[in-house]
Amino acid sequence: MTSKITPQQKLETQYQIYKGTKYKYGGTDKKGFDCSGFIQVVCHNAFNIKLPRTTDGMAKTGTKISKNNLRPGDLLFFRPSKKYQHVGIFIGNNEFIHSSTSKGVTKSKLDNSYWKKKFKFAKRILK
Repeated sequence: MTSKITPQQKLETQYQIYKGTKYKYGGTDKKGFDCSGFIQVVCHNAFNIKLPRTTDGMAKTGTKISKNNLRPGDLLFFRPSKKYQHVGIFIGNNEFIHSSTSKGVTKSKLDNSYWKKKFKFAKRILK
């Protein structure tokens, strides 16, 4: 019997590979990622999904879903400042992975006071 690897397991694997990779504006590899570069690589590696390169482009893909309907693999969009958006990917258990400017590739809690305030919307890209 073969057990199916869940989206959550696939995302955890990607996180283990890239954890701690530093933030680099415009970065798309192990030398450094910006937030959308990281999400683009993770979605390609874990789900074989090609996403646009930018956060704005990603925000236009998929189906909008409510925060209480999140499943592993859903994209999460934040507005940390007026100037820019931030994207992460939900991995379950109220956590998401993303490339943060201060910590690089990291895991954060959705109910963390900072991210809770900055959350804007979520998109489902997996069927």
